[in-house]
Amino acid sequence: MFCQSPAINAIMSGKEKPEKKMAYEKTYDLLDLAIWMQSTREGVSLADIARRFNVSRRTAERMRDLIVTRFPQTEEIVGENNVKHWYIPQGTLKDFIQFTAEELSALETAVALFAERRMDDKKTLLESVAAKIRASVKPDVYRRIETDSEALLEAEGFICRPGPKLKISPEVIGALRQAILACKRVKIVYVNKTSGKKSTNVIDPYGFLYGERNHYLAARHSDGFYGDEVHNFILANIVRAEVLDEPFAPVAGFSLQKYAEQSFGAWHEQPFEVEWLFDKEVADEAAQYVFHPTQKTRRNADGSLTVCFKAGGRVEMDWHLYTWGKYVRVIRPADWYEKK
Repeated sequence: MFCQSPAINAIMSGKEKPEKKMAYEKTYDLLDLAIWMQSTREGVSLADIARRFNVSRRTAERMRDLIVTRFPQTEEIVGENNVKHWYIPQGTLKDFIQFTAEELSALETAVALFAERRMDDKKTLLESVAAKIRASVKPDVYRRIETDSEALLEAEGFICRPGPKLKISPEVIGALRQAILACKRVKIVYVNKTSGKKSTNVIDPYGFLYGERNHYLAARHSDGFYGDEVHNFILANIVRAEVLDEPFAPVAGFSLQKYAEQSFGAWHEQPFEVEWLFDKEVADEAAQYVFHPTQKTRRNADGSLTVCFKAGGRVEMDWHLYTWGKYVRVIRPADWYEKK
C-alpha cells in the first residue's frame, strides 16, 4: 500500500542488514495495522491483531500501544462480550497512504478483464474507483509511479477467450443492483432465446452468479408458485427490469455462497455425489485445481488422483471433463456414461 523508498528497495533486494530488515518489517506491520484500524468502523481487538500478524497477545498489546501513542485520535469502543476494540477516525492517515505502480497496474488489468468478459457494470464501477485513486495520489508521487504502472501493463498480458460473448444491458444490471441493495421486488421481461417468446415475471432478486458461459441472476418468484425455491435467470435474456415499490423479505437462512456451492458452475439441479479419477500423467496438474469449494482429494498408490465433492450441474461437468480428454474417468455417479 506504500510507495517504496530506496531503503525499502535495498531491503527487498537483500542488500540491507538482517537486523535492519527485521526493523523495517515491524514498521510495515505497524503501518498496516494503522491502515486496518482506520478502514474498519467496528474496530480491531487484541485477538484480531494477534491473529492477523501471528504474534503473541503481549506483542499485540505493544503494537496497540504504539499506535495509540502515535495517533492519539484513536478511539476505544466496547463490543460484544465486553471485548475492547480500537479504531482510527477516517482521514487521520491521509498523508500516510499512497499506492504503488503494481497496485495501479493490477487495477487497470482488472478493468480490462471485466471489459473482455462483457461485465460492463463492473468495468464502469472499477474505472470510477481507479479515477478516485488517481485523484487522491499526490501529483509528484503519481508522476513517479505512472511510468512504472504503464510498463507493467505492457508486460502483464492476459489470454482473451475466443468465441461470442453475451451482451448484457447496463440499465438492467443497474436496476437489479438497486433492487438487491434495497430488497425491492423487480418486474422483468425475460426472453426465451430458443422460442423467442417473452414472459413477464415479478421476482425477489438475491444476487449475481458469474459463470464461464453465462452470467445469472439468482432470484425467487414473488408469487410463491415455486415456494421458496430460487432460480437462475440468464442476465442476457432479461431485456427490461423495473424496480417496484414493494419490499420483500429474503428467505430465512438463504446464503448466496452456499447456494452457489450446490452446483458445478452456475446451472442448478439436485446435488449428487461426484468422484473423478485423474490418471497419473495429469495428476500433478489436476491437483492444482479447485474444481469445487467442498472437494476432497486423494493421491493414490499408482500416482493417480481422486477428487470427490457433492454438487449438481451434470452438463457443465461434461463441458469441463471434455477438456481433460482420456485422462479422467467418472467413478460416481456409476451411471454417468449410460445417460449420455
